[in-house]
Amino acid sequence: MKPALNIKSVNKKFDGTVALDDFSLEIPQNSITGIIGPNGAGKTTLFNVITGFLPLDSGKIIYNGKNLSRMPSYKIARAGIARTFQQLRLITRMTVLDNILLSFQNQAGEYLKNTFLFPGRVKKQERKNREKANELLAFMGIEEKAGDLVEDLSYGQQKMISLACCLASGADLLLLDEPVAGINPSMIEKILMVIKKLPEAGKTFVIIEHNIEAVMRVCDRVIFMDEGKKIAEGDPESVRHDPAVIEAYLE
Repeated sequence: MKPALNIKSVNKKFDGTVALDDFSLEIPQNSITGIIGPNGAGKTTLFNVITGFLPLDSGKIIYNGKNLSRMPSYKIARAGIARTFQQLRLITRMTVLDNILLSFQNQAGEYLKNTFLFPGRVKKQERKNREKANELLAFMGIEEKAGDLVEDLSYGQQKMISLACCLASGADLLLLDEPVAGINPSMIEKILMVIKKLPEAGKTFVIIEHNIEAVMRVCDRVIFMDEGKKIAEGDPESVRHDPAVIEAYLE
């Protein structure tokens, strides 16, 4: 089986500082891969070059056989990759449901002419998207929050909504940047439970997370990064006990 994502010898520097150093990685289809490492290891930079938020200096990024290396971020999103951010990007003065509705791609109502020329089509799609959004909230166990303003939710609930928006985009590859950082244990359990279910539905995850125990519990494979390099790779237990990882980070 071809990998969902193939990162080949990617390099990225900032004013001479190396952020990614000949970095290569294959992400299997329908898997959960965790990326760990100290601050400044290059983890978020990796997400930024995958999603087109930053140009890479050299190398290739292949997603489902398509070269994303010089593609703008909006085209990468349309290709089927979505991400969350450490700093949540939700519209806090809108409801939970409205935030999710905004996340659906290729909506007929996005084009003004359709509102006048094809109002029936626009309304039909809006109705279907509303049904999908409510189903998604029910799947995640937060359907009772649909009408709440995002600003009234706890930080953990907002993290859950951020994940829901990612899923609503229809992307098959989801890059989650610290999805359980800074939230209480019960919400961590809820988010991990949702993530664990989704590979069966054809989703592939790459997760950056400092909560090592969460990574070890939910991920099929773990990558340890430091100074822009891949130091260790393998199943959670082998990475946990890798001498280089223990020396550099875990102890």
